Amino acid sequence: MDAYIEQAGLGQILAKVRNGERLTLADGQTLYRHPNILALGYLANIVRERLNDNLAFFIYNQHVNYSNICTNLCKFCAFGKEKGHTLSYEMTVAEVQDKVRQRLDEPITEVHIVGGLHPDLPFSYYIDMLRGVKEVRPDVHIQAFTCVEIHHLAQMARLSVEETLRQLVDAGLDSMPGGGAEVFSPRIRQATCERKLSGEGWLEVAKTAHRLGLKTNATMLYGHIETVDERLEHFDALRRAQDETGGFLAFIPLAFHPKNTNMAEHASTTGIDDLKNIAVSRLMLDNFPHIKAYWVMTGPKLAQVALAFGADDMDGTVKEEVITHMAGAETEQALGHKTLIRLIKEAGRQPVQRDTLYNVLATY
Repeated sequence: MDAYIEQAGLGQILAKVRNGERLTLADGQTLYRHPNILALGYLANIVRERLNDNLAFFIYNQHVNYSNICTNLCKFCAFGKEKGHTLSYEMTVAEVQDKVRQRLDEPITEVHIVGGLHPDLPFSYYIDMLRGVKEVRPDVHIQAFTCVEIHHLAQMARLSVEETLRQLVDAGLDSMPGGGAEVFSPRIRQATCERKLSGEGWLEVAKTAHRLGLKTNATMLYGHIETVDERLEHFDALRRAQDETGGFLAFIPLAFHPKNTNMAEHASTTGIDDLKNIAVSRLMLDNFPHIKAYWVMTGPKLAQVALAFGADDMDGTVKEEVITHMAGAETEQALGHKTLIRLIKEAGRQPVQRDTLYNVLATY
C-alpha cells in the first residue's frame, strides 16, 4: 500500500506520518487538494491506529438544550431565536430536571447541556441548573456550556472567566463541549457571526478551562464560505493551544447544514468533503487524542465509513438532538447503543463504551 501512496504523489507526507513528524500548512493544502480520497484515508488511518489501535468509542449520553433564545443570531444557525419569537423557548430548572428524570432507567453517563446566549437569565440560573441535574443524577458527568456561553456568563455575572468557571465547577460542571469555535478566521466571523466571541477569545476561554483542570472538546464548522487555508489555520491554532495546555479531549468536524438558516443558498456538504475533513483533521491535529465522526451531522452510514478515515469515536446515543435538526438534518434524534455497537462492528472495529474522559466502561 505504501507504493500506492508513493504513486499518488504523497510519498513525502507518508514519510512524515510514519516518522510522527508534524505536517505543515503546505502539507495540509496538498491533502485537501488531492483527488484520491482512499490515499488520504490510508494516511489518516496510520495515525488513528497508532493512537487508538482498532478501538472505536461511543458514549451513552443525553443532550439537553435549555433555551434557543440568543443574542448572537449567527447566519449559519437555525437554532437561535430572538426572545419573543414564536419558535423561541426556555426551560426552567425544574423542566431541565424533568428531562433528566425521564431517562433515569437508562445507563446514561453524560448529560450534555448547551443553549443560546440568553440576554437576561441570571447567572444563578446556570448554577441552579447544574445543581439540579446532579440532584436528579448525582453520579452523572455534566459536559456543559461552550466557550462562547462561558464568556457570555462571565459578562452577565461581571466576573472573570476563571472565577465564572470556578463557580460552575463548584456547582457540578465536569467538562466543556467544543461548540462555538466555528472557523476562527476573522473574515468568516465578520461575514457569518459578527456578534460572536472572536476566535482568539474562544481559545483563551478553552485554555483558561484547561488550566483549571477542565477537559474540553473542539470543533470546526465547515462547508459554507470558508477556504481551505482558513480551515488549516483553524487546525494550526488548535494544535498550538493543545501544545500549550494539553486539555483538549477530541476534535469534532461539524458539517454545515444550510436549511432554515440565513445561508440557505449554500449546498450541503458531500460525502467526500466530510471524509476529507475527518482525514485531514486526524493528520493535522497530531496532538489530539481523538477525532469524532458525529453521526448526527454526517449520518450514521458515513460516520461508520469515517472509522477507516481517521475517526475513532462516533459520539453517542445523544437522546434528542435539536440544534442540527432545526437546520434540516434528516438523521435520527437518537441512536440506541446496540445500533452503535453494530455499526462499529460492521466497520471492522472493536466497540468500546467510554465515559466522557475516555475511561473504558465496557468492550464488545
